[in-house]
Amino acid sequence: MPCQPSPRLGRVARVTTQPVPPEPTAPTTAPEDLVARLADLQQDYAALQARGLTLDLTRGKPSAEQLDLSDALLALPGEGVHTDADGTDVRNYGGLQGLPQLRRIFAELLGLPIEQLLAAGNASLTLMYDTLTYATLFGVPGSERPWGQEERVRFICPVPGYDRHFTVCEALGIEMITVPMTPDGPDAEAVAALVADDPSIKGMWVVPTYANPDGSVVSEDVARRLVSMPTAAPDFRILWDNAYALHHLTEDEATSADAVGLAAEAGHPDRVVLFASTSKITFAGAGVAFLGSSPANVAWFSKHLSAQSIGPDKVNQLRHALFFGDAEGVRVHMRKHRDILAPKFDAVIGVLAERLGEVATWSVPRGGYFVTLAVQPGTASRVVELARAAGIALTPAGAAFPYGDDPQDSILRLAPTLPPLDEVRVAMDGVATCVLLAGAERAAD
Repeated sequence: MPCQPSPRLGRVARVTTQPVPPEPTAPTTAPEDLVARLADLQQDYAALQARGLTLDLTRGKPSAEQLDLSDALLALPGEGVHTDADGTDVRNYGGLQGLPQLRRIFAELLGLPIEQLLAAGNASLTLMYDTLTYATLFGVPGSERPWGQEERVRFICPVPGYDRHFTVCEALGIEMITVPMTPDGPDAEAVAALVADDPSIKGMWVVPTYANPDGSVVSEDVARRLVSMPTAAPDFRILWDNAYALHHLTEDEATSADAVGLAAEAGHPDRVVLFASTSKITFAGAGVAFLGSSPANVAWFSKHLSAQSIGPDKVNQLRHALFFGDAEGVRVHMRKHRDILAPKFDAVIGVLAERLGEVATWSVPRGGYFVTLAVQPGTASRVVELARAAGIALTPAGAAFPYGDDPQDSILRLAPTLPPLDEVRVAMDGVATCVLLAGAERAAD
């Protein structure tokens, strides 16, 4: 008989005994100094509102200028071109693993054998959701039963982290446990302590390179610890979301740890499932997503995928293969993105340093799409409220935490990629005014 989902499926569960991130490191000015500035800050804020701004720093979307870099895709593959270098007719059914010509390019970039990499549709988020759905319905290699038949399933979520990961867990009734991020990635010792004795913890999320939202990069030592640590669950998985592997902001380009290879060396070849996409490389809504893992995991995923798909959009995959040519073509393309994005991030850091040096701290990422701003504890929600009333849209406070619950109400995620450079400067100056006013209001209470 086919397995049936547990009644637990879809239930949103909250973990109340989870570790919490450390106290924010944002410095604080003396309360009397903030209160003394309150009247002036209220006047500054009134002037900000009077400008009638409509600015958006909510999501990490590529700008129109970035999307224009890939317009040549719209003319590809071209009239009469319908086979890849291996002779695959991209107009027809089949090819569930994706086009070999494109997989070969990204296998080199992601450090995987081509046989262990699938190319799929336009969204890596879909692949992540499918991976956890298949695990819930059928289990994964090494499972004693489908995850949906377990009494409870829990996942470790480093914080601050990516809200879409949390949404997937909530949708599938997977409880979330937080561990703090460090400059070298998730706190590996905290993770190891949690997974050692609790078989209900089935996995964790990791954004290894230029993490969303703090820009940290997982060191090889942390990667080795995560893939080698003993786990009470025999089917523990690390969902290695390498969304920003190629999204450098400086010439000092970080290299992602080879988690799949390290896991195999450590004797846990099935532990890591890697995801990536071209969503912020070419067209955000019309790119190609990738899944890479051990041969057993790839075979497992392909088996279940075959029940829902006859094959991906190979025409689009051929477009991308022709557009890039080879792995170096991707690297050259990403340097064009860097030329557009780096000045925007410089503008964000410049305004923060000029106006908030005494009341906040922030990340200075070498890549990725976000800056994390740590404001006075208890004021992040108020900053978002003030910004919205002044015409500046920010990601909701708490978005970087499971269930939208930032225990300190202090972390904000800034996304400067979409607006033009001049609007980034205006928006950040407005955000700084809101941060100062929120801090002064709290000090006056």
